Amino acid sequence: MYLAMNRFKIVLGKEDEFETVWKSRETHLENVKGFKKFNLIKGETNKEFSLYVSHSEWNSEEDFWDWTKSESFRLAHKDAASHRDLYLGPPDYEGFKVII
Repeated sequence: MYLAMNRFKIVLGKEDEFETVWKSRETHLENVKGFKKFNLIKGETNKEFSLYVSHSEWNSEEDFWDWTKSESFRLAHKDAASHRDLYLGPPDYEGFKVII
């Protein structure tokens, strides 16, 4: 199994708008090979930003990277630029192979 995570630093006061964007967007993941599960997780808020993490589970690292090159990926991310004002910079990606 492979876990793919993006950390998002969200502008203070924009948390509800950020969550609404994610709750209402079409993910286009339902028929993607190897996709297992998705969560959006909220972390701590500090004086600068609120931390969120997108967490997806995949059958394999190859399945995840294949998805990033697919039409489903392009459709899921087509409106991302219209919400730039919510973010303090781009997301930080982390990928993990499950050992146990």
